[in-house]
Amino acid sequence: MPVDTQQILSEAEKLGQLVAQHPAVAKYKAAQKTVADDPDAGRLLSEFDRQLETLARQEQSGMPVSDAQRSQLESIQSRIVSNIKVKALNLAQVEFIDLLRKVTQTIQRPLADGQAQPAGSSRPTQ
Repeated sequence: MPVDTQQILSEAEKLGQLVAQHPAVAKYKAAQKTVADDPDAGRLLSEFDRQLETLARQEQSGMPVSDAQRSQLESIQSRIVSNIKVKALNLAQVEFIDLLRKVTQTIQRPLADGQAQPAGSSRPTQ
């Protein structure tokens, strides 16, 4: 029996509520808040973004990036990766994205199999 868009969206809403309750989501949100509340981490990330944007604009206009500019960017990167709060955020982000990847792969599996399984039925085992 075909399903309509509203039914799919309703089930997606339920899935979203389940995902929101996963520990990886709470850990990611907490890590984001910790970094946002840390002036040093925020300053480093802002400084890195500004420098990266400047270098990208410079390259787009045909001007080469100097060794000094490259070194400055690398220095900022080193300070960022050594910041324990940013490290925790990166780890939490990897865990969160991995969860989303697994959910997406699970959703796509019936489409890749070439046949959708009726709701409530189990996949045939091989």
